[in-house]
Amino acid sequence: MRFSPEPLKLSDNTFIILRDLIHERTGLFYEISKQTMLADKLSSRVRELMFDSFLDYYYLLKYDIKADEEWQQLINILTVQETYFWREYDQIKVLVEVLLPQYLERFYSLSYPCQPIRIWSAACSTGEEPLTIAIALSEAGLFERVPIEIHASDASSRAIDKAKLGIYRPYSFRNFSEPLKDKYFSAEPDGWRVSPQIHNRIHWSVKNLLIESDIQYLAQAHFIFCRNVFIYFSEKSISKTVNFFYQQMFNPAYLFLSSSESLLKLKTKFQLEEIQGAFTYVKQQPKPPFF
Repeated sequence: MRFSPEPLKLSDNTFIILRDLIHERTGLFYEISKQTMLADKLSSRVRELMFDSFLDYYYLLKYDIKADEEWQQLINILTVQETYFWREYDQIKVLVEVLLPQYLERFYSLSYPCQPIRIWSAACSTGEEPLTIAIALSEAGLFERVPIEIHASDASSRAIDKAKLGIYRPYSFRNFSEPLKDKYFSAEPDGWRVSPQIHNRIHWSVKNLLIESDIQYLAQAHFIFCRNVFIYFSEKSISKTVNFFYQQMFNPAYLFLSSSESLLKLKTKFQLEEIQGAFTYVKQQPKPPFF
C-alpha cells in the first residue's frame, strides 16, 4: 500500500522519524552521519514490499496491523551477526576459574536449597558465545558439581534459528583450538555441528532487550553476558537496560560487557571490578540473600 508520493530516497525528515521509531522499539540508534547506511540497509526491503518511499515503510512499521511481523524482518536486517568462538575469552575464564568456584564455596557448601546458577547470554547472535561458555564449563567439570542453567537470546529470529541449528562454518573457529573442535563438534557437509551434550544445555529464545516483559525472567540471573550490543545503543537505551538488569539480577551478580563498552559515564549502581585482567560490573548489596 502506498501512502506518499515521496521517491525512494531517504530524506532528512523521514530519516529522523524512522530513526527515532527504530530507536524506540529496538534501542539501536543511528546518528545523522549514518543516514546513508540506514538507507542502504533498508532499500532492498522497501523495494521488496513494492513501496515507493521510505515514508511508506515508516507508516507500515508505525500503523499497520502486521507491523509486529515486519519489525522482526527489520531486526534481522539491522542486527550485526559477527561473532566467533572463544571471543574475549578472558571474561569466561574468570567466570569458570574464579567466580563460579567462589559461588560454590560461599553458598553451595551451606545447607540451603541447591537452586541452579543461572547464566544469560543476552545478545548471543548465532550462538557462539553461550556455546563457548558451555564448553568451558564442561572442560572444568562444573556441570557435574552444581546445577547450571544457560539461557541465550537475541533480538534476531534469523540469528536464533542458526543457533538452534548448531552448524558453524570455519570462520567461527578462527580463535578455537583444534582439539576442542574435534571433541565437541562433528564434520558435516555444511560445516561443523556442535555436539548435543553441549547444544542441549542451552535454552534459546528470541527476546528484545528493550521490552522488559520479554527479559524479566532471563534477567533473574547470577551472570549476564551482554557483549557487543551496547555499541549500537543510545545512552538512554543502555541506561534503561542495565538498570533493569540490576533490579532483576541476583545478589551478588556479575554483568560482562565487551572491551569496547563501558558504563562509567552512566548512572548505574553497578561497580566496575577487574578480576585477573578481566573487567566485570558487579551487583553487590550489603546483605546478600542466599539465592
